[in-house]
Amino acid sequence: MTARKRINIIIIEDNRLLRDGIVTMINEQADLKVVAAITERDKSLSKIFSLKPDVVLIDLGLRSQNSLQIVSSIKKKSPEIKIIVMDLLPVENDILDFVKAGASGFILKNAMVSEFLKTIRSVAGGEKVLPPHMTFSLFSQIVERAVQGTQNVDLMQAVRMTKREREVIELISDGLTNKEIGNILHLSPYTVKSHVHNILEKMTLHSRVQIAIHANQKKAHEDTSDSESHLNN
Repeated sequence: MTARKRINIIIIEDNRLLRDGIVTMINEQADLKVVAAITERDKSLSKIFSLKPDVVLIDLGLRSQNSLQIVSSIKKKSPEIKIIVMDLLPVENDILDFVKAGASGFILKNAMVSEFLKTIRSVAGGEKVLPPHMTFSLFSQIVERAVQGTQNVDLMQAVRMTKREREVIELISDGLTNKEIGNILHLSPYTVKSHVHNILEKMTLHSRVQIAIHANQKKAHEDTSDSESHLNN
């Protein structure tokens, strides 16, 4: 029986206590090995390119706020290296930016040890991994668009909505209640509530106010684009 190839890992994390804890946790695994645990100030790129790890774990919120640039630089020079971004709760725009830069996975810093290790192994094996609260509904579509080079992808564009869900979003953005929306669309308040629930899940949002904000931002962007188009004609 052939032994599993060991996965070599570099960790970039400013918090020493967290960094040391992650190293200990990973090195207890027979198939995983931390070859370097560094801060952004330790000339991380030169170490990465010299050690050539299989996986890099990087804190999204490095004190230098340079995480995205590091990810981009790694993938440009060594595209075979897999990158996992660590954060407490990454938001949609951060996820999209890091996916475009080349990240393959995201780990919540408060994840269970088993989930943490599973993510490392999955990404090393070529999978794309998101925290559980953002899987399937949004990530696969964001990755698909990012890989295809689609620019300026926003949340409304990235999620596939039904025609009815888009009608509900439009009316929510106008400030209408579920009862008012039901009257307009000839639906029961319960059915409207069900549509709102589905929309929140697909967009990984937490309230109808956030739905309205996203919808109105999209309208404003479209209005600006239309105005620029008229000026250029």
